[in-house]
Amino acid sequence: MGQPHQGEAAGVEAGLASGPGAEAAGAKADKPTLGVGMVGYAFMGAAHSQGWRTVGRVFDLPRSPVLAAVCGRDASAVRAMADQHGWAAAETDWRALIARDDVDLVDICTPGDSHAEIALAALAAGKHVLCEKPLANTVEEAEAMTEAAEAAFARGQVSMVGFNYRRLPATSLARKMVAEGRLGALRHLRVTYLQDWLVDPQFPLTWRLRKELAGSGALGDLGAHIVDLAQYLAGEPVVGVSALTETFVRERPLPGGESSGLTAVSATNPRAGGVGTVTVDDAALFTGRFASGALASFEASRFATGRKNSLRIELNGERGSLAFDLERLNELSYHDHTEPGTHAGFRRILVTEPDHPYLEAWWPPGHGLGYEHTFTHQARDLVRAIAAGRRPEPSFADGLRVQRVLAAVEESAEKNSVYTPIAV
Repeated sequence: MGQPHQGEAAGVEAGLASGPGAEAAGAKADKPTLGVGMVGYAFMGAAHSQGWRTVGRVFDLPRSPVLAAVCGRDASAVRAMADQHGWAAAETDWRALIARDDVDLVDICTPGDSHAEIALAALAAGKHVLCEKPLANTVEEAEAMTEAAEAAFARGQVSMVGFNYRRLPATSLARKMVAEGRLGALRHLRVTYLQDWLVDPQFPLTWRLRKELAGSGALGDLGAHIVDLAQYLAGEPVVGVSALTETFVRERPLPGGESSGLTAVSATNPRAGGVGTVTVDDAALFTGRFASGALASFEASRFATGRKNSLRIELNGERGSLAFDLERLNELSYHDHTEPGTHAGFRRILVTEPDHPYLEAWWPPGHGLGYEHTFTHQARDLVRAIAAGRRPEPSFADGLRVQRVLAAVEESAEKNSVYTPIAV
C-alpha cells in the first residue's frame, strides 16, 4: 500500500472539530471517546460504517465511538468513502492507520488474506480489534491470531469476530430460548445459506473466487456464517463433518476494475484469452455431529438460482422446535411440543417488543429492523465489552472454532466425504 497523505495527522483534529466526525465526537462530550480506525471500504466497510456512525446515537454507551480514519489503497476512492460515511480522515497505508494516536480500535474489513497480518500488528500496537469473518484463511493463521488476542486481553485489549447474524433480535431470542431449555435435548439442526450472484458464467474472477485471497468460496463466505450461527444457537460445538464441495464454473473472465459488493464488470472478451481459473468452491454441502450427539446438515451455495440472500435455520429438540428465515428477519417460528396436540403447532413470534434483545432503543412494537441494524448491535456489544474489560462474543477463539470446521469440511471433501473429526 502507499504512504499516508502529507499533513493528514495534523488535519485530523480540525476534522473532528468541524468535519464529518464532529457530531460523533461531540455527541457525548461527558464520556471518554473510542477512536475507530477501519481498514477496507467496500461492501463490509460501508456496513460497518453504518454501525459505528449510528450506535452512539441510539444506545447509551459508556464510551462514545468516533470515526477517526478509514484506510484503502486508492487515495481518491477512500477519501470519497470517508466523506460519504463520516470518517474524519483517510489513509492509504494500514500501518499508518494503526500508528495513529486517535485510533483505539482497528476494524478489519479486508479480504481474508490480510486479516492475520493486520490483526497481529494492531494487537502488538496496543489496539482493540474487530475482524470480519471468517477470522482467517487458514487454521494456522487463526491459531496465531487467537494466541495474540489472549495475550493482548491480559494487557486490557479485546478482540471480536464480525459474525453479525448473531446480533439479530430474533436469533438472540432463539439462543436465549435454547439456553432456557425450551427445546430440551437437541436432536436435529439444519441450515442453508443460498445466493445466486455467480450463476452467470460471465461474472468476472473477483477476489472472492481466488483461494489465495479469499481462502475458500461459498464455504468461507457463507458457510462460516452458518457454522457460527449453528454453534451459537445450539450452545455446543460441531465435532465432526462429512462433506461435498463443487466448482461449477472453473474459468471466468478477468475483472475490469474494482468490484463493489457482489457486483463486478469483466475487462476482456474471454474468447481472446482474458480468463482466469476459479480456485475456490462454488457450493459446499455437509453433514455434522454436535458434541451432544445431535445431527446437523449444512448447505452453502452461490449458485442457488433465484435466491439472493436466503439463510434459513431450524432446530428440533425433544420439547420443541425453533426456525428462522433471514428474509423474514423480525420473526421467529416456535413449536412447543409440550402443548396438547389438539392445538399445538408452529406459531409466529414477532420479535419487535422492547423487552426483546436490542429493541429497548429502537421503535414501537411491530416496527421491524433490517440487515444494517446487526452492525449497530455489533458495535454496541463491542464498546460495552471494551468499557467493562471483558471478552466479547464471538471472540477470536470462537472464530478459530469455525475455522477448524471449515478446514475439516475441505479435508472431508478431498477424501470423498470421509467423516472427519474436529478438535474441540
